[in-house]
Amino acid sequence: FVKKVFSQVDEYAPGFSDSVVGYDALAPPDLERVFGLTGGNIFHGSMGLDQLFTQRPTYLTPAHTTPVSGLYLCGSSTHPGGGVMGAPGRNCSKVVIKNRRQHK
Repeated sequence: FVKKVFSQVDEYAPGFSDSVVGYDALAPPDLERVFGLTGGNIFHGSMGLDQLFTQRPTYLTPAHTTPVSGLYLCGSSTHPGGGVMGAPGRNCSKVVIKNRRQHK
């Protein structure tokens, strides 16, 4: 499977396959076994339509806030989701800064 994917990338980026030093391909069962990711889902579970956009993780906790004063959510379960981008943490920090300024 990996070689097939690499060959597809090579069509758009010639020489890609030759530049790869090594790789490790993990299927969802491997991700669950090795990393404890439920169902091998990198976002720790599938989202429903009621958990999209700013309703993540639920509509009760919008904009990274919680009912507990001073407790904020910034993980991959929050908007805009997981990945390597770090956007949930950045967005949460902006909310924290805004809230601190309002309460001074």
